[in-house]
Amino acid sequence: MSPSGSSGRWAVPSTGPSQRRAYLGLGSNLGDRAANLQFGLDGLAARAGRVVAISPVYETEPVGGPPQPDYLNAVVAVETALSPRELLGVAKGLEAEAGRPPPDPDRRWGPRPLDIDVLMVGDERVDEPDLVVPHPRIHQRAFVLAPLADVAPELVVAPSAGWQGVRRCALQLQLPQPSAPPE
Repeated sequence: MSPSGSSGRWAVPSTGPSQRRAYLGLGSNLGDRAANLQFGLDGLAARAGRVVAISPVYETEPVGGPPQPDYLNAVVAVETALSPRELLGVAKGLEAEAGRPPPDPDRRWGPRPLDIDVLMVGDERVDEPDLVVPHPRIHQRAFVLAPLADVAPELVVAPSAGWQGVRRCALQLQLPQPSAPPE
């Protein structure tokens, strides 16, 4: 497996008909941000399906909330048989394992060690109080659109003036290596 093109994304052939492509956004602005993103990627690879593309990492300014450090952000594409609700469960479990406290309605958009958003799952649409797919604010967030354009350019129209408040980093997340089968 090797990076395809200069964007640093990974491409893997698709699998069977029960699988569909899901896009998940990863973000971190507390602790070792790069390690937190890698933890999220590793967890998604182990629990959500087969990772088929990983965007480069971007550093971005926080949107809303209290004053806080800048985020590192990336988008991961996964071939999965999981439903959007199941993907949300995987995401919330990984966030908790990374040390993110339970949601506090009075502190929306605060700093966090790991944030995983379910952006899109195939052509499915969900509109529930705690889950909306496609993500309802995806079109307003350059920190999601820039890395999404790297892994799925057909889904995003990049602005001619470039992405505001988004800087590509030299950092690249690594696809987890499968362990060798026991002898």
